[in-house]
Amino acid sequence: MGSILSALRRERSSSSSSSSGGAEASSEPSRILVFHSAEQWKQHLHSSKDTSKLMVIDFFASWCGPCRYMEPILKGFSVKFTDVDFVQLDVDELSDVAQEFGVQAMPTFVLMQGGNEIDRMVGAKKDELERKIEMNRSRHVGAKRTI
Repeated sequence: MGSILSALRRERSSSSSSSSGGAEASSEPSRILVFHSAEQWKQHLHSSKDTSKLMVIDFFASWCGPCRYMEPILKGFSVKFTDVDFVQLDVDELSDVAQEFGVQAMPTFVLMQGGNEIDRMVGAKKDELERKIEMNRSRHVGAKRTI
């Protein structure tokens, strides 16, 4: 499983860095996992049920301006919050997964822990997303709430 995750890690294009809205550029490689198949995503989701580690899922689309704005911000968060898993799922590639999560607008960020959704945010709101990550990253599985 570790080799699959390593193979899925990739640095996102820096083409949107000019629209980053003041986000600090980082020379660090991205720690964001990008899944291109529903099967790989389901394997990762299943394995995450056995951990209390926070996972932030970014449902995005390549044509979405606010998604491109959030891309370098999410990369920076992935470097800052090394105790959090960051995942990006393209709604056009994985439309069934997006539908299962009830995604209706992009970007949608779903925060999960122990396989359960604990929080959600729609829109390109850097400060709100950072606050939600800070608030939820130290929670234990027993403290989750069902949405």
